[in-house]
Amino acid sequence: MPGGPVSCPAEAHVRPGPPLPPLHRLDFEPPGPPRPVDLPDGNRAWLVSRYDDVRMVLTDSRFGRAGLHAPDSPSLSGESGLVSSLDLIFNQDGEDHLRLRRTMRRAFTPRAVARWRPWIAKIVEQCLDELADCARPADLVAGFTLPLPVAVISRLMGLDNEAQERLRHWSQYAFSDGSHPEEEMASALAEFAAFGAELLAGRRRAPGDDLPSVLVRTADEEGGIPEGQLVDFVCGLVVGGHDSTMTMLSNSLLYLLGERPEVWPRLGADEEAAGVLADRLLHLIPLGDDRGTARYASTDTEVGGVTIPAGSVVLADCGAANRDPEVFPPRPLDDLFAPLAAPTLAFGAGAHYCLGAWVARLELQLALHRLAARFPGLRMVQPAEEVEWHLGTTSRSPRRITVTW
Repeated sequence: MPGGPVSCPAEAHVRPGPPLPPLHRLDFEPPGPPRPVDLPDGNRAWLVSRYDDVRMVLTDSRFGRAGLHAPDSPSLSGESGLVSSLDLIFNQDGEDHLRLRRTMRRAFTPRAVARWRPWIAKIVEQCLDELADCARPADLVAGFTLPLPVAVISRLMGLDNEAQERLRHWSQYAFSDGSHPEEEMASALAEFAAFGAELLAGRRRAPGDDLPSVLVRTADEEGGIPEGQLVDFVCGLVVGGHDSTMTMLSNSLLYLLGERPEVWPRLGADEEAAGVLADRLLHLIPLGDDRGTARYASTDTEVGGVTIPAGSVVLADCGAANRDPEVFPPRPLDDLFAPLAAPTLAFGAGAHYCLGAWVARLELQLALHRLAARFPGLRMVQPAEEVEWHLGTTSRSPRRITVTW
């Protein structure tokens, strides 16, 4: 595999209870007007679920992230690790957020990402070569869905083999669901922050053409950005760039191979169609079980005919919004090759729209198309109900997908 194997020194949290359904089978309540709901810790929040309402909350500056972490704000159970850091770009608003975002915005434009296509495609083919040499049945996670995004983000970030082998470990704590012991969490995050600080310092001493070099150069030109924000930014890029893509690719393949084998021939024959299908899967299969991205209402604001009071936590349910029958077809998984009727909210919207959206789309398109083209007879040898899940983080993905061809 490119970059070598990835180890996971920390065992993921195992959730008791009945088997979890695949993420493409999650049930979503029909979207409706904003309504009060209870958070896990007993605090109240407002749930927003209609497409237009969710889009408004995500694009309106009266709903921000920074207020969630003020001393007098309601607690957010389940947000821990890097996700809860005040220095993380996701938790910045206004000029602080824009200053950080400007440091990397040009690096992630569609035109810039298009220039990466040849070497990303080469990495995909290298991973497929490795998979072809595996004994059958093979584990598609260990043989493809994990090494591919690790190799891509390692190339973008200029990481060495030692750092690559720690990515999965750091992700467990950076995106923790709060189930890890506090002392263990603090130790892992301190180690991760030290890695990020050294990575930035190294690029200042000897800049290259990777993303950390772009970050330190543009940040120094911009001025006024605290080093802690830069460290959290680069750490977020490292783990987000591999964990989210691996999760999306694994869950997409679980769905396609387990329930939609009839699309496999077209997926392998038509790269453009694979791009449309990738957009639809990104739109409809969430990364985890969390039903809402949280915002803080800074003033009394009317949303969908309902006034949400100042100081409220607002949960924008993108999964429900992406299935809103007023905007999208009532059976959205029927035609996987149909273009979306409206822009997806899978990457958010507004000021916090995901910087890596174009990279994620490109990786998923190339991975699905070339896997189907190389392995037209690829099939699962276990039912989806028997899949064991990686838990303990805000995302959820299969530990193994056993396949043959």
